[in-house]
Amino acid sequence: METIASTATPSSDALKRVADALPQWGLELGFTAIGVSDTDLSAEETRLLDWVDAGRHGAMDYMARHAALRAQPAQLKPGTLRIITARMPYWPGQAQTARETLAPDGTAYISRYALGRDYHKVLRARLQSLADRIAQETGPFGYRVFTDSAPVLEVALAAKSGLGWRGKHTLLLTRDAGSYFFLGEIYTDLPLPLTPPQADHCGTCTACLAACPTGAIVAPYELDARRCISYLTIELRGSIPAALRPLIGNRIYGCDDCQLACPWNRFAALASEPDFTAIRHGLDRARLVDLFAWTEQDFAIRMEGSAIRRIGYECWLRNIAVALGNADPSSEIVEALRARAHHPSALVREHVAWAMERQMRAMGNG
Repeated sequence: METIASTATPSSDALKRVADALPQWGLELGFTAIGVSDTDLSAEETRLLDWVDAGRHGAMDYMARHAALRAQPAQLKPGTLRIITARMPYWPGQAQTARETLAPDGTAYISRYALGRDYHKVLRARLQSLADRIAQETGPFGYRVFTDSAPVLEVALAAKSGLGWRGKHTLLLTRDAGSYFFLGEIYTDLPLPLTPPQADHCGTCTACLAACPTGAIVAPYELDARRCISYLTIELRGSIPAALRPLIGNRIYGCDDCQLACPWNRFAALASEPDFTAIRHGLDRARLVDLFAWTEQDFAIRMEGSAIRRIGYECWLRNIAVALGNADPSSEIVEALRARAHHPSALVREHVAWAMERQMRAMGNG
């Protein structure tokens, strides 16, 4: 939701009351931290443009098209003076242990953030409620709510507002909550007091770099999306490079390895939001062959309200085919792949053929 700018600036006392109350209002809405930053992202703009110029955004053309809007919040929402940032934990405590699921035994691995309901709707509604609460104190004001829904440099803004620091894996990281949380923003014309940033506490640790299965974290604080499993299984719509397929393992939607390796995630909070704690369709321990057998209608129905639905059925089958090729060899997997060998999609057929060859070779028939 978006409102027009207010005609009068609230008093400094009103702005201070809002700033002082934001943390408590946030907690009441499920946010574990709230911060406020200014709009200066000039240093981040240079970093972003260098990243795009190096081609590390891969097929995400929107990153290049909207680079200026990402780095200049007042262009995205005219009149913006401050950005209120919020974080909400998503790690589902009752899900099967992530490391137990990362095995070649025919189980599918789905990034833990996607096991529950699509976070976009949840966070957007809560941020809107927060904006309504602010308006009760200040009167009408100009704002716009974002949750990964527009060209917003979420990590940079969250770091500026004191919610954490950018870790070497490029995600937001904090000592008291690790990195297992969603971020959301309210761009506003209210000149709220700023919250101070946190210091970087990664130190000499490089655990996340060593843990990345595909070597996508090419240097501290530098990610090449073209090698990132989250990019390959979610953002990429074409063929997954053959050289990277064996490294994907059984990860069919996203990847958590760099976060699993981070020592600060020992202190991560578990999700308390019911929409994130409920595991949909047993996706924390689902068998690859069972998911591969879903029809397009099955996929549409079962993934209703899930972030996974955005990749579409074709990429869903593509991803699972790769994981089947990486699984321990079995006749059941071979039969599942054969059932899709003549799929109408050339993309699916290509990855099924690759997986079939891997399975047959592993069984000594290749």
